[in-house]
Amino acid sequence: MTIGKIQTFALLLIIFSCSPKQSDTPKTKESFKYEEFTIRQLQEGYSNEKFTIEEVVQSYLDRIAAIDDSGPQLNSVIQVNPDAIEIARQLDEELKNGKSRGSMHGVPVLLKDNIDTHDKMETTAGSRALLGSHPLQDSYVARKLREAGAVIIGKANLSEWANFRGQMSSSGWSGVGGQTKNPYDLSRNPCGSSSGSGASVSANLTMIAIGTETNGSIVCPSNNNGIVGIKPTVGLVSRSGIIPISFTQDTAGPMARSVTDAAICLNALVGIDSSDSKTLESDRKQEEDYTSFLKADGLKGKRIGLYKAPYGRNFKVDAVMDAAVEYIKSQGAEVVEIEEIGANEVGQYSLEIMLFEYKDGLNKYFQSLGPNSSIKSVEDLIAFNKSDSIELERYNQKFLEMAQEKTSLESEEYKETLMKMLKGIRQEGIDKVMNENKLDAIMAPTGAPAWRTDRTNGDSFHISSSSPAARAGYPNITVPMGVIEGLPVGISFFGRAWSEGVLLEIAFAYEQGTKHRIVPRFLNSNY
Repeated sequence: MTIGKIQTFALLLIIFSCSPKQSDTPKTKESFKYEEFTIRQLQEGYSNEKFTIEEVVQSYLDRIAAIDDSGPQLNSVIQVNPDAIEIARQLDEELKNGKSRGSMHGVPVLLKDNIDTHDKMETTAGSRALLGSHPLQDSYVARKLREAGAVIIGKANLSEWANFRGQMSSSGWSGVGGQTKNPYDLSRNPCGSSSGSGASVSANLTMIAIGTETNGSIVCPSNNNGIVGIKPTVGLVSRSGIIPISFTQDTAGPMARSVTDAAICLNALVGIDSSDSKTLESDRKQEEDYTSFLKADGLKGKRIGLYKAPYGRNFKVDAVMDAAVEYIKSQGAEVVEIEEIGANEVGQYSLEIMLFEYKDGLNKYFQSLGPNSSIKSVEDLIAFNKSDSIELERYNQKFLEMAQEKTSLESEEYKETLMKMLKGIRQEGIDKVMNENKLDAIMAPTGAPAWRTDRTNGDSFHISSSSPAARAGYPNITVPMGVIEGLPVGISFFGRAWSEGVLLEIAFAYEQGTKHRIVPRFLNSNY
């Protein structure tokens, strides 16, 4: 063993000796019957009549009240569905009559509160400007989940406007929901912008949550909250009825405690939607059943690129990642080191594209709310925030103001910048790297352990690997990789467009062979 390997091994002993075991998890008020349940366990219980959907949904609602609203006060759920119990009863009646809608039948789900529902719940993006806003129809995602038999039990808190409002913001804060906390340590941050989605799944407040990502907003909160997150290829899941940032980069995706549950939910979400032209590109590229890729030997024979750019920023994360790489090699995969993916200027191109598309997308969304909405444009939103006593108390709205200055999507500046970005990160980025090295996927640490929430200075990111896949619109899956001083960190697998199946093979095999998921302990409950 070399000196470097000895040092790494010693560090890992220190890290894992400080990590809590699942059996160390303290009880919060009372034990939760469905803690760490999987979708398949839930379906088996329904089939064997061990419990009803109504009982399950009521238990989750009670846990939200005990953990989120009082007790640790996670602030991960922005509102609960007043019709959840009635929906559960209807689904129970269907089961009594011999009808099941499939594997999502009776599964409790939380939606990030930038995803429209046409019911008694509001859709606010966490903004006080949209309090009382009731969309005129379900989002495509909400409709697909209802058709699959899922019970939408509420809406999850988020970084307001999906964390693209202003500078020095704190992930997980919104004017409506306040600051979401990390269930492992309440003084630390859940990351965002799908903050409530990540925290609620990890804390067993829901079976599944749906997040959205433009760049990092599914994978980062999955990292910080010790869960699985799938950011699909843009176009695999429709964005209609989701408050937008970027037409080019936005997507919704499942967040779960296991790869299997995430894959089951992904099956329910995919589809071609005439209201979202990006989904037309998924025709004949989506898989019939994503769970068919869940193979224990999914690493065998794979050739995986190790993206080195995140290395050197946190030696503890480097050590855990090195251990993951060694395990992956031991399972029959070949690992090739990759130093760079795409040119440096791609990041600036992406920001410009987001600003152009943000203005266009928000204005169209506000118009979709009908004549009763008081906010009809980005200009109106900016004015509202200036007049509100809470919205700009700590954080500004610089990105909204920058977006307002942009011209239309018909401008040559926009079209040229979009072409440069996609060429730089696709043809000359991920596609080039994967083709030249004959790769099945690329891997990297998803992030560092959660930082302490700082409402004065904002977020303190140390490591992120989300940008290449996000800017390309390509898929990315993160799973728990290990624990550093009681805080989880994840590993990301990303690759070519429409390669979710291959990524699921790799992610599932790694998850099943390592099982790094741990139950949160709600430390620093007085924070």
